[in-house]
Amino acid sequence: MSNAPSTSAEIRKGLADAAPVGLGLVPLGLAFGVLITQAGFDWWWAPVFSILIYAGSMEFLAIGMLSAATPLYSLAAATFLVNFRHVFYGLSFPIESIRSRLGRAYSIYALTDEVYAITATKRRAEMSGPRTLTIAVTCQSLWVLPGIVGGLIGLALPPGLDGLQFALTALFAVLAVDAWRASGDLPAPVIGLLCGLAAAWLAPDQMMLVGLVAFVLVLLARFAWTSKNEPRAGSGSDHASGFGSDSASDSGEASR
Repeated sequence: MSNAPSTSAEIRKGLADAAPVGLGLVPLGLAFGVLITQAGFDWWWAPVFSILIYAGSMEFLAIGMLSAATPLYSLAAATFLVNFRHVFYGLSFPIESIRSRLGRAYSIYALTDEVYAITATKRRAEMSGPRTLTIAVTCQSLWVLPGIVGGLIGLALPPGLDGLQFALTALFAVLAVDAWRASGDLPAPVIGLLCGLAAAWLAPDQMMLVGLVAFVLVLLARFAWTSKNEPRAGSGSDHASGFGSDSASDSGEASR
């Protein structure tokens, strides 16, 4: 008799996994829908953006960039730089748990920060195909549907409301603070701020593109410098004197 959990049980697990994070997408989706109609788009552009683009931060950026008739190459470059992190998400995403080709294709398309954050906290062996796909479908539904509602609400509001554009700034600020609290790496957001200020001063018309490129280049240089200068295990005077391995062992035990 098989002990494998049923598909319905795995779907329920996926819903439970996605609920805390997915519900946080609802107010952002509403704000996105309102913002897109306030920017002059029809309400139905909200689901179009959320299905064709489906990248929350990039969708917010796309509203302003398309409204400003940003050149296509700038839009493509900004999209690449903003979403490049998803390449690394795929390295640890449990795609092998999904058997069907269609399911795997959808899971690649629907791999967002939220989906990755949920699956990354679970044991890889626990993640079945139905559970993984349920997480992805739930997160997208809780983004697309509120966006439609927000778009319809935006039609009923007087045009030209101020302050809605701050939703994107608030989103990035929260993400930056959360990343800093999780990693403790204060220089990274400071570098990002300085690159943004420098780009706004040197190239105000291409601030986003120049700032992102500069930020990536500085981070790569910082990583190369740190890797080159960090002490190597088993080298130096400690190793020569015989105390290196003992110290490393003691510090390793203390960190466990």
